[in-house]
Amino acid sequence: MTKKIILSGNRPTGRLHWGNYTGALENWIRLQDEYDCYFMVADWHVLTTALDKSHEIRDNSREMILDWLGAGLDPDRSVLFVQSSIKEHAELYLVACMLISLGRLERNPTFKEQVRDLDLAGEISFGHLGYPVLQAADILAYRAHAVPVGEDQLPHLELCREIARRFNHHFGELFPEPEGLVTKFGRFPGTDGRRMSKSLGNAVEIAAPPEEIRAKLKTAFTDPQRLRRSDPGNPDVCAVYTWYQKFLPGEADQTAAECRSAERGCVDCKKRLADGAIAYFEPLRERRAGYESHPNRVAEIVDAGCARARAAAAETLARVRDAMGVG
Repeated sequence: MTKKIILSGNRPTGRLHWGNYTGALENWIRLQDEYDCYFMVADWHVLTTALDKSHEIRDNSREMILDWLGAGLDPDRSVLFVQSSIKEHAELYLVACMLISLGRLERNPTFKEQVRDLDLAGEISFGHLGYPVLQAADILAYRAHAVPVGEDQLPHLELCREIARRFNHHFGELFPEPEGLVTKFGRFPGTDGRRMSKSLGNAVEIAAPPEEIRAKLKTAFTDPQRLRRSDPGNPDVCAVYTWYQKFLPGEADQTAAECRSAERGCVDCKKRLADGAIAYFEPLRERRAGYESHPNRVAEIVDAGCARARAAAAETLARVRDAMGVG
């Protein structure tokens, strides 16, 4: 039987962090044997909030692709491609813009959160407001059945489903309404306890060397009410405990119990976590270094992925034009 299709991607802002890994990348790796997978370097999306950093996109894309390969994305099982190399995304974006209202975009909760976190009030571009419409075009270009996402992207996915429904209503059934495949750690905490984000300066990179991991965890957010070593703690409000559940799950229950009883202090807790996180990511760092030492091989992987993505998107756009009677 033909496998169902998934599409997902990351904005190339450089090396990926633990939140990217737990919120999306780890899930992608698991899905490679179950679906026909398309994974996209979302370089056009960078322009919505960082137009002044366009000169960094190519280098950042390379770093991100190395993280993908190091983490375990397999170019023999997945299509790895660059969004801007597939011009059909832009054409479908134009069509999708006709299928959604301005008011609907302004009510998007993720958009409101970005405006607040990035302090963008008064500096909002049309492209930023329409970000989820381009995202919908990315998904619909491959007629994806599902999208592996962090929970913060679910409002965008619902908008994509609305656009698919409206197109199908007006022009006939063409697009599936993609489902969201959400991981348990869809919103992973950063070192300050807020959602991990490079823009917030609270991220730990997947490729970070051991000494960097130890340094960042030393300052990580714990229970703010635990003022002394002898005070009982509350692991439920502690970012470090969340990381234990991911990187040292076998020690998570004991860690929580020793925190609540004040048997273990925060300094010792962070040291044990650092050891576990370093060991967890060591195979990924080694695999990444192998690809990094063969840049021509990486370029070949991306070129081949773009060719496969272009063929699939071109087929979709041919069907869109035929259904609409344009072009």
